[in-house]
Amino acid sequence: MDSSAQIARAAAEAAARQSYGKLVAWLAARTRDVAAAEDALADAFAAALERWPRTGVPEKPEAWLLAVARRRRVDAVRRRLTSETGRDHLKLIAEEAEACMTDQDLPDERLRLMFACAHPAIEPGVRAPLILQAVLGFDAATIASAFLVPPATMGQRLVRAKARIREAGIPFRVPKRAELGERLDTVLEAIYATFAEGWSDPAGTETRRRNLATEGIWLGRLVASLLPDEPEALGLLALMLFAEARRTARRDGSGDYVPLAEQDHALWDHALIDEAEVLLGRAASMGAIGRYQLEAAVQSVHAARRLSGETDWVAIREFYDALLSIARSPVVAINRAVAIAEAEGAVAGLAALYVLGDDKRLNDYQPYWAARAGLLARLGQVPQAVEAYDRAIGLESDPAVRRFLQGKRATLRH
Repeated sequence: MDSSAQIARAAAEAAARQSYGKLVAWLAARTRDVAAAEDALADAFAAALERWPRTGVPEKPEAWLLAVARRRRVDAVRRRLTSETGRDHLKLIAEEAEACMTDQDLPDERLRLMFACAHPAIEPGVRAPLILQAVLGFDAATIASAFLVPPATMGQRLVRAKARIREAGIPFRVPKRAELGERLDTVLEAIYATFAEGWSDPAGTETRRRNLATEGIWLGRLVASLLPDEPEALGLLALMLFAEARRTARRDGSGDYVPLAEQDHALWDHALIDEAEVLLGRAASMGAIGRYQLEAAVQSVHAARRLSGETDWVAIREFYDALLSIARSPVVAINRAVAIAEAEGAVAGLAALYVLGDDKRLNDYQPYWAARAGLLARLGQVPQAVEAYDRAIGLESDPAVRRFLQGKRATLRH
């Protein structure tokens, strides 16, 4: 690939990371056709990769991509609509597009798009995945992996959900307070899933994941600024900031994985931790305790090690008890079992873990097998621990974490 093609590809990738959701939101808000907006934008990116190596990267890549995507969409409408009504509709689209696209910055309508995807007319199980695809351009396979669903099934659900937005005429707007409820929960869930995808690539080496943690925090700040009296919005932002504060401590100088308990807290971003503590305090003062505040409280206890030198596992176990009463998630239950092991011993922790044994979702869930292996090892049950480590290693995609697990297994064998 020559230098001009490399420059063009880098510019297209940067535009995709920074502006994909803004472009889809702008295109879809006018027609409520998310799928058509995505198709038009895909064509625009393909055109950029074909033209920019020859013509150079435009001064405003975002505006160039939107102009091309808009033309693609208008062409599609022209082919589909032949009646007088159709021509009038086409004219309105064209006029609106020309009026909005020149020197002005593109309005950011991602929050409206997120709430459209979280509308009650959309099936509950597909709302968060739909937000991830529409706002960030995740493919169905990546989303399916995050939500433990087969890729083909997830793809079908996303297609149906986009058709529902178009057919039901779901509005692109931020709901009034009386309407928020479940839709805010779904938006927050999608934002957290966005952050988690970026968090799972700590080195920032995967193009599709790069900057997603930053994007998730940005979306969290946006929602918290627009809804400052929503304690769960503040709790989620605090949770993400606590985690982001530890980013540089997650790998050592050789790129090897460092577990939380062994991290050098001098490497943590103390300013982010302080900001998270303030947000969590504000949320707690509002009197309504929810999932994200409790998860942030767990991280706050871990962060307190920078001051006390110790981790209060009893407090962490109590927070996970409360979390389990709100959301009976196997992920929460695994973390609770680990906290029980630290507070009460490996036997108690393993007993809490074995209660989950019938949940088939855990068969391919690496943290379950890693936790199980660690507790078995502490109890001297070496063959069972090695077997669990084998399972965890086979399920782990991060090379650094895989090396860490392999080291633990090797120590047991010797």
